[in-house]
Amino acid sequence: MTQLEIFRATCNHQKHSSFLYHAGFTPELWRRLRVRYGTEDQAVITARMGLFEPVTVNPVAPPHQPDFSIYFQDVEKPEGSFINGCGVLEIPARYYHFTGYISPLRQAQSLSEIENFPFPPETGYDETGLKEKVEQAHREGKVACTAVGHIYETSWQIRGYEQFLMDLVERPAWSECILDRIAASRMALATAGARAGVDYLITGDDVANQKSLMFSLPMWRRFIKSRWAKIYQAARSLKPDIQIWYHSDGNIEAIIPELIDIGVTILNPLQPECLDVPSLKARYGRHLVFDGTIGTQSTMPFGTPEEVARVVRENKKVLGYDGALILAPTHVLEPEVPLENIEAFIQACRE
Repeated sequence: MTQLEIFRATCNHQKHSSFLYHAGFTPELWRRLRVRYGTEDQAVITARMGLFEPVTVNPVAPPHQPDFSIYFQDVEKPEGSFINGCGVLEIPARYYHFTGYISPLRQAQSLSEIENFPFPPETGYDETGLKEKVEQAHREGKVACTAVGHIYETSWQIRGYEQFLMDLVERPAWSECILDRIAASRMALATAGARAGVDYLITGDDVANQKSLMFSLPMWRRFIKSRWAKIYQAARSLKPDIQIWYHSDGNIEAIIPELIDIGVTILNPLQPECLDVPSLKARYGRHLVFDGTIGTQSTMPFGTPEEVARVVRENKKVLGYDGALILAPTHVLEPEVPLENIEAFIQACRE
């Protein structure tokens, strides 16, 4: 079966002989893998591993090059710093691949300052050739997706984490201004992907910690759920069978039924350290494909290769009995993960 055929069977909850599987690696792990495989070409390594590799099909954004540096004139910028496309200054951090965020609107004193910020474009995206890219991917047996991105996460990064959370309570109009502008840009991406005929949309926001949601349910419904619901509805109006992939780390059990209600069909990453994943499968498995489920805080860094293989096999049996499972570590793999555990994961997925 091609990856496209497996993906369609997975989303239709049809039993099949092969499971899709994927993993992400930090730079140090990539370096060790290049040494192990004897090649500098990461695409060759990915192909040898047989990882799930969807083709990303996104429209081209209109020219958008504002001078974000004016927001950081009082900030010392260490070597390696850069301003990303949303205007957030990222500075090197001490841990692995992480960067620290300095938010351009951290010192905003009025709603007008927020309204006048140069947010990502909401219109004017070039969709030329997108349908052809999807058709080509399908001819090659590959899955096509559109990377829509985040709403809440991008919003707080622009405003500042503590400032944004306080705004939700004290100045909700400020938060809603940012959320609406980011949601409009995400709407443009999602509808472009749907018009092109992609198989699924990549969406999500980290809205939970290890134990619970970061917000009350009414607040999540008002500020975050409502905006994703409009985007999913718009995409489905253009392509009714489009799949919606949603990511949030942590314990999101409280919102899973409502994610299903607004159209989510693939849920990631289902951290076993935070959630009773078999119980969630029993309750919601008929509605969702589970993507992830292999612990990156437990099994992958600290298990033996035999334990990694055992967990993969158990998840196939307990979570993938109906075919609706994509196997993956629940986040990018950090440098402490032994290469032997990665190889055990790959081998057990291939069985």
